[in-house]
Parts: sequence; structure tokens; C-alpha cells
Amino acid sequence: MELQVKPETKVRHSSRIELSQSALKKNVDFIRSKVSDHTIISAVVKANAYGHGISTFVPMAEKCGIRHFAVASSYEAWEVLKAVTKDSTIMIMGILHPEDLEWVIDNGIEFFVFDFERLRESCETALKIGKKAIIHLEIETGGNRTGLPEDHLVKALSFLKKNRKCLEFRGLCTHYAGIETLANQFRIIKQIQKFNELHEATQKFGYPPELRHTACSAATLAFPETTMDMVRVGTALYGLWPSPDIYNLHLMRENKIKDHPLHRVLTWKTRVMHVKQVSKDDFVGYGTSFQAPRNMRIAVIPIGYSNGYDRSLSNRGYVLIRGKKAPVVGLINMNVFMVDISAIPDVEVGDEVVLVGRQKNNAISIKSFSEFSNSINNEFVSRLPDAIPRYRVR
Repeated sequence: MELQVKPETKVRHSSRIELSQSALKKNVDFIRSKVSDHTIISAVVKANAYGHGISTFVPMAEKCGIRHFAVASSYEAWEVLKAVTKDSTIMIMGILHPEDLEWVIDNGIEFFVFDFERLRESCETALKIGKKAIIHLEIETGGNRTGLPEDHLVKALSFLKKNRKCLEFRGLCTHYAGIETLANQFRIIKQIQKFNELHEATQKFGYPPELRHTACSAATLAFPETTMDMVRVGTALYGLWPSPDIYNLHLMRENKIKDHPLHRVLTWKTRVMHVKQVSKDDFVGYGTSFQAPRNMRIAVIPIGYSNGYDRSLSNRGYVLIRGKKAPVVGLINMNVFMVDISAIPDVEVGDEVVLVGRQKNNAISIKSFSEFSNSINNEFVSRLPDAIPRYRVR
């Protein structure tokens, strides 16, 4: 018999994500302190707002005064368009299928162009629907990912200028090849020089862009010469440092040993599913990766690798229960894992479990979580499934 769920019935997911409005406000204020008054802050909300959830996060960002959002695809642009509550700008930095071009232009969504053929398509589509296509010309400066080759720039500028009735040249931009790592600086210096040369070429041609933008979070926080007219900030907006190098540069410039101007926006929680006794020498979970060294009490947690809790945390990770750290024992399964609660008295089914975040005087940071799983901060959060409900909290 098929289960019938009434529309008003609220069934619960195995975990929940809470997003802090006050933490986000502090992050936005800190980022604003790093740029000039005229510089636009574009909130990068690709990968479902770095796992924070576009539909929840975008209105929170608007509440902090953000009016520009950058995404990686036309699908993400559509998600942001549904979420915006104010007159905000949306910009696509990545894939834009030709079939979506008409919808994108019709909705006033801006987009990167990094090949000449896309300029032609944009012009034809704009003429067809009677609306201007708003273009950001991404140029190749040495990253060798996406970018219009230098020897195509004059051709592109000529086409843009000739077709001003259907193409608006909003921005000139590029993407740095790992500016968050100081070992890459020899490449970055060349990229900055090349971008400035190519921008100067647009001025000499007599058709410069309205905006110049090159800076990601790392560039915005550590290299003021890159901030220009707009910055595209993702990682820092969510309260994460792009790398240890960038954090250490910040400490040096502030002449501090410690500083915490960025605040984690995301907290991930679940509840204890089951509690049981395990006898000494018994194995816990699948296989033989953990054998009880003594009589133990364990809690079963209703989260697994299908929920974004990395399998490499088996026998390595921790959660917080009743304000204390409980180590993961045994293998992370698809939907559950186990933790040792022998040293945490009175744990019961239904007790709150913090996977990432603070509980009483203890905390599990995204950074520490990532170190255990041998991943980067952005990788971990962006893999959190969309099905996990997100809630805004104070």
C-alpha cells in the first residue's frame, strides 16, 4: 500500500542545517572593510551557495545589503531568480547552453563570454527578442581554464562596439590561477600585469568596459590591488578562510597572533538514533575496522556518506553530544555511523548531535572536519545534499 502524506504533514529529514544571519552580517561587514566604497560585492552562490542552500542563503545576503549574485550555470541563475526578493543582479560565470540564451537575456541575467562564437549567438538572440545581452568579457591572462585569447580581443571589441544596440559591454574580467597559495604568486603577478595591459588595450580602442573585476575571496582579503570595481566573494562570505596563507597574511598585516573576523555561517545538526552496549572484543559496524577494547556504550547517528559525511572520517571524526566530543568508531555507512559515548553519561535517543558547529564550550569547525577527511573547506560544504533542510537563525 502506498504511503499517503497529507500536504500539511511535516516529515523530518535525518539532519538539519542552520544558517546564522548575524554571522553572515559580520562577514559582509569585514569584506566591505577590505574594498572601496564604490566596489560592488558579488556574492558567489554557485554549488547551491557552497552547500548553504540558494533559496535560504540569497534572501539572507540581500538582508545584509548584497545586490549582486554570481553563479556557475544558467540552472543556478534560475534558482537564484526564484530566491531573490529585491532588485538584484545575477551573473553567470560558467556554462550557458545555447538553448538557455534566450531565457537568460530575456531575464536581464548577465553572463561571461570567453569565445567569439558566443558573442555572435548573443547578438542574434538579443536581436530576436528585442533585449540587450549584458556581457562580461572574460579574458585569458595565464590561468588556461576559460578566457578569450589575447589575439581575439580587438576582434571582440570591434564586434561589441558595432553591435551596441544588442550587446552591452558590462565587464572585463579574469580568474586567478590559485591566488590563495603564496607559492603561486609568480603566476598571479603575471596575470595581474596581463589583465592591466588588456584593460588598457580596451581604453586605447575607445571602448572600455563599465566594470573591471578579477578578485575572488583570497584576492579580496589579501591583495587590494585586485579589488577594482567588483569582487566575486564566495569562501569568505560563508565564514571560511581561503587558505592558511591568506589567514597568516591577515595576521601579519594586523600585527596579531590570533584574529577571528570571519564567522562560520553554517551549523549541521542531527539527533541520536539509537544507544546500545557493546562488549569488549566485539566488532562495531561493518567489517573489522574497529574492535571494542573494553565494554563500551555507543550511539548510532542517522547520517552517512550519502548525506555528505565523508567515509574517510571512519575511526577518525568526532561529533558533539551534550557538549562533549564523541569519537567515530567503525566505518561510516551510507546512512549511519557510530560514536563512542562511554565517557558521556546519560546520553539518550533524541539528544542533539552537532556534526559541524558549537555545542556548549566545544566546537567542530569546517576546517577541522576537512582536515580529517583530507578535503578542502569548499569541497566539504558544497557536497552537502540539497535535500537537507536549511533554516535561517539569528
